[in-house]
Amino acid sequence: MQFKHPEFLYFLFLLVIPILVHLFQLRRFKKEYFTNVKLLHELSIQTRKSSVIKKWLLLFTRLLLLAFLVIAFAQPFFVAKENAKSTNEMYIVLDNSYSMQAKGKKGELLKRAVQDLLENTPENYNFSLITSSESYWNTDIKSIQKDLQSLEYSPQEFRLDNIISKINARKSAFNKDIVVITDAVGVTEKQAKGFKKEDNVYFVIPEIEQKNNVSIDSVFIEQNLDNFYEIGVKLSKSGDEIKNVPLGIYNNEKLIAKTIIDLSENSKTVSFNIPKEEFNGYASITDKSLEYDNTYYFSISQNTKTNVISIGDEVKSSFLSRIYTPNEFNYKNFPLQGLDYNTIEKQDVIIINELKEIPQALQTTLKSFVNKGGNLVVIPSTESNTSSYNNLLSNFGSVQMKNLNSVEKKITKINFSHPILKSVFEKKVDNFQYPSTKNSYSISSNQPSVLTYEDQSPFLISIDNPLSSVYLFSAAIDKENSNFLNSPLVVLSFYNMAKINQKTGVNSIIIGEEKPFMVDASLGKDEILEVKNKNEKFIPVQQIMNSKVKLNFNENPKKDGNYTVFNRNNLVQNISFNYNRTESNLENVNPSIASNYNKINDINTLFNTIQTERTDSQLWKWFVLLSLLFVVLELLIQKFVK
Repeated sequence: MQFKHPEFLYFLFLLVIPILVHLFQLRRFKKEYFTNVKLLHELSIQTRKSSVIKKWLLLFTRLLLLAFLVIAFAQPFFVAKENAKSTNEMYIVLDNSYSMQAKGKKGELLKRAVQDLLENTPENYNFSLITSSESYWNTDIKSIQKDLQSLEYSPQEFRLDNIISKINARKSAFNKDIVVITDAVGVTEKQAKGFKKEDNVYFVIPEIEQKNNVSIDSVFIEQNLDNFYEIGVKLSKSGDEIKNVPLGIYNNEKLIAKTIIDLSENSKTVSFNIPKEEFNGYASITDKSLEYDNTYYFSISQNTKTNVISIGDEVKSSFLSRIYTPNEFNYKNFPLQGLDYNTIEKQDVIIINELKEIPQALQTTLKSFVNKGGNLVVIPSTESNTSSYNNLLSNFGSVQMKNLNSVEKKITKINFSHPILKSVFEKKVDNFQYPSTKNSYSISSNQPSVLTYEDQSPFLISIDNPLSSVYLFSAAIDKENSNFLNSPLVVLSFYNMAKINQKTGVNSIIIGEEKPFMVDASLGKDEILEVKNKNEKFIPVQQIMNSKVKLNFNENPKKDGNYTVFNRNNLVQNISFNYNRTESNLENVNPSIASNYNKINDINTLFNTIQTERTDSQLWKWFVLLSLLFVVLELLIQKFVK
């Protein structure tokens, strides 16, 4: 027989107390002479004998009652040699994402979980430990003690489904005990569907005490003024209203702007004017919750002009010259017959403006242009050959132009969340003077609409890929067919379609996002780009594309901050990296993920619970019953024994 809590057996020393009490009660009495009455003498002898027997019975009853009660608390059991669960393999999943930085009853959730594992994991336990960033297979607590003590937060979002896939990939002849230790922030029931039916799954969900948190979600340029950038800093909060949050803007560690803000709504954008010069710094706040989302690093490169050409009739393209002004753009218009194909690869944006037909040679060139990171805007004419347009569009996705409808339609819906418009409007507009078109093409597409007609058909759609975007209008926008050119939407749309790429000025990458980044660089033979700062350096995956280089960072760098792209010792461009903010909302806790599994309150009882699952019926129940039996027996003795 073994005990799960042998420390309770020390309480057996308490058995001394009733013994001492009993011995005190059985001490010798002093003789006091009384009248020599025979009957009284016999009666006294008989009563004394009966009293002694009763006291001995009560002593043994109480000793057994107390002993069985102590043993019950010690939880005795027999090891089940034939139990099917006794050979289960153990896997511990530990969430080390940044939401585990939140405070619980005993400090930061991750640090508390690590400490509890170190204190409560039996030394003879063999298990595997998987975190968001590390894996330790077939190990024990002593072997990974130092690694656990130095375990850092992972910039990767905690994805339970990915970790389950790792565990399921381990081939074994035994079933598994899987323990998931997570705050359940952002975890969905769908992610937990990968568990196998035969596995025993346990969830330990430490409770977040304080769910108030403020995060800096993004920084962007709102307006490009003559001598200043007007930048917007978007903040989000979770929990109750948060007041007096200090917000500062730093350029090369130098404070250049600051303010104090109150957050009553879930999100808020704060505007600053900063000098129109190269910027390499960050926005920073101070709050009492998560730390990882309090700093947002961003860089602003030297203001370079965006290269734009339009292909089409010069008269119909005249409105573009008023949008793409010389201070920000290098803009030219070419008629189709006068197009210099050699200039295409040097452009950032190309606009096909109401061509009747797109030649095959131009289709091929435009396909290569988009694949190398250029933005393409397609405006059909009312006399367009849809076949040539569809041949071009088929290179970029399942989008097709169909028949021309001669029905006047009003553009009534704006997709305020689309990237080219989301930073334009402070709030949704209901009384906007919506433009209309006389003739429009039906568009077959599953791509998101930027602008939509009143009949829910698309007017402007975007086809997005990691490097660039293709924008397609469903109608000609010249004055004969539409009043769109008189709408404020025309400037907003065309300006941002040209600036939506990395020439917005703000360079900031989310660590872990598989999104390529284009830099202007010409590499010679054996030259390679390197990204580094004073703490870290790495070589990204790179691909040369004419005068540009496409960079893929994957999971690099490991730390957020401001970095620089170097070609050997020559500075190419500043770039910044930030952690994903998906776990900043501490109210996004989903404890229901454990509803179909075993939920354990804390790690302290975890291993005892698993041991219980692996053993035969526990003996402590029998000892509790015996204790109750002796309680009843004592009552009977008290009542019936004189």
